[in-house]
Amino acid sequence: MSNTLPPLPAIRHFRRIDAGSNMARFYMLSLEPTLFGDVAVFRHWGRIGTRGRQVATFHASMAEAQAMLERQVARRRRRGYRES
Repeated sequence: MSNTLPPLPAIRHFRRIDAGSNMARFYMLSLEPTLFGDVAVFRHWGRIGTRGRQVATFHASMAEAQAMLERQVARRRRRGYRES
């Protein structure tokens, strides 16, 4: 199995905006290859207009990384985020 990036978008952007509760959040997921042959899943989140926070997890295969990305996408959708 190769560690090439999939043909689907490697970056996914989400937003959750609720004016009634003063909520304006963003969430971004990206898949990127590393110099050592692993695949990194970067998660970047925070309030819209701020720098936010970022965390990276490293996976030995593209399949593992895609599974992690899809779990995070499902979690964001359950919490009311919409893809932008």
